[in-house]
Amino acid sequence: MGLTIDGKVEIDMEAMTLWKDSIVNKLTKGVESLLKGAGVEIIEGWASFQSSKSCNVKTKNGIINIESENVIIATGSSPIDLPFMPCDEEFILSSTGALELKELPKSVAIVGGGYIGLELGCALTKLGTEVTVIEGLDDILSIIDKEIRRPLERWLKMKKVSIHTKALARGAEIKGKGASRKVHLRFEKDKEEHTVKVDKVLVTVGRRPNSKGWGLENMGIRMDSSGNFIRIDRKCRTSAPGVFAIGDVAGEPMLAHKASAQGEMVAEIIAGKNRDFDKVAIPAIVFTEPEIVSVGLSPDEARDLGEEVITGKFPLAANGRALTLEAEKTGGFIRVTARKSDHVILGIQAVGTHIAELSGEFVLALEMGALLEDIADTVHAHPTMTESFHEGVLKTLGHAIHIS
Repeated sequence: MGLTIDGKVEIDMEAMTLWKDSIVNKLTKGVESLLKGAGVEIIEGWASFQSSKSCNVKTKNGIINIESENVIIATGSSPIDLPFMPCDEEFILSSTGALELKELPKSVAIVGGGYIGLELGCALTKLGTEVTVIEGLDDILSIIDKEIRRPLERWLKMKKVSIHTKALARGAEIKGKGASRKVHLRFEKDKEEHTVKVDKVLVTVGRRPNSKGWGLENMGIRMDSSGNFIRIDRKCRTSAPGVFAIGDVAGEPMLAHKASAQGEMVAEIIAGKNRDFDKVAIPAIVFTEPEIVSVGLSPDEARDLGEEVITGKFPLAANGRALTLEAEKTGGFIRVTARKSDHVILGIQAVGTHIAELSGEFVLALEMGALLEDIADTVHAHPTMTESFHEGVLKTLGHAIHIS
């Protein structure tokens, strides 16, 4: 690209973490300011519910009792800990601890090859850390179909990330003294026990809803069939009158943007509006390298539901804007799935550098019930990445312009 860097390039991990913290602080302070501006009373403390409408909050100034006409449960989720390998946030890290690193580890083993582990694994790999992934299932990122995750698998292989699938972590021991201390992670693969020595172990085997420790059992609220999540209806109402639950504690998908949308809806319901949470699609984004976006149904999911579909793919290598971002080097593409009979778009999946920025257009197409022709007849600005979606739709219709 015509760029030359003289001298040694170094990474200051502590400064990078402080930079991240400054952004998080700006966002949280901004929300706090909005709450105060709207007249919301903020109480900092730990709540313990005595009944569905009454709780005691332990604050630094004592206990405050709160009784309310309506309650919104939004307690979120926490990383799942392995009982035989608990996180100490020094050598064995949760995803929370991984975001607080003050020094860049030379080597990391990641237990769990899902989206959280791979997002952090890609980031650490790009910073120069040697990464090993231990995954119990047959494939990493198994929630994404093979075609879409192939560019990610190719990138991981090119960057020499060591992947062990069908492998189960069995425990870890910290050995050595001082700077030479290492974590010896034991895992079982092909009925044999293996050991990898690393600076840190990152445990990313999922998240669990925060449904214990604050008196949920005193609220008379029913849980779903799994027993893990609070059961809600399409208005996010629980079985207790006037009590709502939103976000991770109320079930999959455990995504921040779903929680926010539910929160806005519940506020309007309490204010007297008639609302339902009836979304056609909620975007799922994996911030790996390259990024992955999935909205709606994949071709196989649509066929499993009895749909006869047509699909089309457009490679980012044929898009001018993508070329300037070197997005084509990841082998990325956009795939569109539509019903054959009426051309209604059923799903869009994409993989590539910066592809997450197109998720809004994908979701909008599904929420509006767009036909392939609606997107095909929409003028997309040049040069932009959005042209790739336009071309993907044209390919699905059988008359793409920039690929044969």
